[in-house]
Amino acid sequence: MSGTLLLVQALNGLQLGVLLFLVAAGLTLVFGVMDFINLAHGVQYMLGAYLGAHFAAIMGSFWLALPLALLGSLAIGLLLEVLVFRHLYARDHLAQVLATFGVILVLNQGVKAVWGTAPRELPVPALLDGGITIMPGLQYPVFRIAIIAAGLATAGLLWLVVERTKVGMLIRAGATNPRMVAALGVDVRRLFTLVFATGAMLAGFAGVMAAPIFSVEPGMGDTVLILAFVVIVIGGIGSIRGAFIAALLVGLIDTLGRSLMPDLMRLILDASSARQAGAAIASMLVYVAMAAVLAFRPAGLFPVRGG
Repeated sequence: MSGTLLLVQALNGLQLGVLLFLVAAGLTLVFGVMDFINLAHGVQYMLGAYLGAHFAAIMGSFWLALPLALLGSLAIGLLLEVLVFRHLYARDHLAQVLATFGVILVLNQGVKAVWGTAPRELPVPALLDGGITIMPGLQYPVFRIAIIAAGLATAGLLWLVVERTKVGMLIRAGATNPRMVAALGVDVRRLFTLVFATGAMLAGFAGVMAAPIFSVEPGMGDTVLILAFVVIVIGGIGSIRGAFIAALLVGLIDTLGRSLMPDLMRLILDASSARQAGAAIASMLVYVAMAAVLAFRPAGLFPVRGG
């Protein structure tokens, strides 16, 4: 593989990593603060993409569709929290898994009923169309660079909120010792609602930003959800810093692995076998990385220190 192609794939890995961070950040907060396993988090990513495509088709503008999709994702997240998830906080993890899996089925069918089964598209905004020269002979899409920049900016904003504000202090305390937070008079239910709504909006934001690149279709959040769980396990449950670093690692491992493994396999196998073996091994790399981290750091790379 040439150096130019390697650079492109590395940038693609960073872009996938920041999208995974936007999904995993909300998921790790919900799991860390609320001890709640939300399998339906990937559906909120899907809904963000559908809302973005829907509002863009009506308004004729990506920039008008983006805030509307974020508000829609927030509203749907709050509605689900009030109607369904709030009643599961005191239940065991098995009940949470079964209930949120049911939400996945309902919302996937709801999306098919409203928008149909055919994939939908969200065009790249004209302002971010085209490419930018990052080295002689190499142009990289402006929109993908914008995704990386938006993800980094969101990560910085989340860090400021979590580390430098009173709300962030409560979130960190809730992730460390939620019983003590409740005993000190904090309205834990309101804190849970805030965390859940933030997570839903972040997942919706990731969906809108991914929609111009990936196909918008029912079930599109399933793969992202699996990778997001890998991210929070590697990074440490409840850790924003861990989610950010782990998301970039997973994005790079997944993207570079799919690009490099077939070429590496050609060193020992014929072309056809190398493609098949390379693709199979590449699909396992992120899980091998997760297993390796858990073997040496069972709580993840940056665990939240419990009290």
